[in-house]
Amino acid sequence: MITAEMVKELRERTGAGMMDCKKALSETNGDMEKAVDFLREKGLAAAAKKAGRVAAEGVVEAYIHGGGRIGVLLELNCETDFVAKTDGFRSLARDIAMQVAASNPGYVAREEVPAAVLEHEREILRVQALNEGKPAHIVEKMIEGRLEKFYKEACLMEQAYIKDPDKTITQVINESIARIGEKISIRRFTRYQLGEGIEKKSNDFAAEVMAVVKK
Repeated sequence: MITAEMVKELRERTGAGMMDCKKALSETNGDMEKAVDFLREKGLAAAAKKAGRVAAEGVVEAYIHGGGRIGVLLELNCETDFVAKTDGFRSLARDIAMQVAASNPGYVAREEVPAAVLEHEREILRVQALNEGKPAHIVEKMIEGRLEKFYKEACLMEQAYIKDPDKTITQVINESIARIGEKISIRRFTRYQLGEGIEKKSNDFAAEVMAVVKK
């Protein structure tokens, strides 16, 4: 059984992400040393070592989809202007912008989700679980489990990559870090959808008929 303490220890040893550490331990049947090797082989431990470095260069990628119905602006950072100008880096930026267009995340990472939003989500999940007739003593555990699903849908870094659903965006970024040799980070994005937030006028056919009758 993979425990939270094991995941914490591996994360402290490698600096890799929590989900990557959990997967590494699962793949190696809980063997800590093999899990460390697993992360190193995947380039994830190496990516973590670069996490403290400054990534102030990069590119703002614009992606337009559906003939102008959806637009995305995304800032992807790296450490040097040289890397920012490479085809590989720009291709990565475009792929991630396409991800935002397709999956509509609300945040870059789970750390950005406001406490009020999480509490609201917890309350909804709590009511759902109770309405399903789940025993009160396991409801809280169910809420935390279902929150993970919320993170995977709402947070870009935890979403399944649209070009390879077996990978998360975090894994895609870390593989690029290992390949390029620089820290890479998604700073921010904005997604626009045509007509979003505009209350469209709806035809009240009954009222129209009455207006004709009264004439």
